[in-house]
Amino acid sequence: MRGRLRHAQYVGFDYHPGPNVDVVGDAHRLSDLVEGRFDVVYSTAVFEHLAMPWVVAEEIARVLKPGGLVFVETHFSFSSHERPWHFFQFSDMALRALFSPALGFECVEAAMQNPIVGRFSAFADAYLRFQPVRALYCHSNIVARKVRDVPDFSWRDAGVKGVAGEAEYPAP
Repeated sequence: MRGRLRHAQYVGFDYHPGPNVDVVGDAHRLSDLVEGRFDVVYSTAVFEHLAMPWVVAEEIARVLKPGGLVFVETHFSFSSHERPWHFFQFSDMALRALFSPALGFECVEAAMQNPIVGRFSAFADAYLRFQPVRALYCHSNIVARKVRDVPDFSWRDAGVKGVAGEAEYPAP
């Protein structure tokens, strides 16, 4: 592995200039701002700040080579931060939907990490006060492999089965 990394090139991308930032811009226009196609796209603590994360998933698909990997780590249960530019919280299933077979990806692994212990406060509705909140995790992440290009992709045309796969809504 070490020998392969010696030849790796890093292109830092961010909305603001700073250390390790080579390209400054809006991720919703990623394919207009970077040249070429990449073997790996890595994103951490970004997706919760995207106004339209489905658009950025499409942009990542455009700049990623077939066979390439995307790694996204974002928040599932986390306090609101960097407001007003904080829009979404993601489960592992949400990331699977964003990087779905319909968009040309296969999931290598998706998970929830960093468990949190929670309880409703005294200010919650009466039926919830002091009740435990279970299954809280700080982070969710996905590693997905792009298996094919999908020209003229449209979320509307993808359909729920193309995005959620065989996941079934739980019976009552």
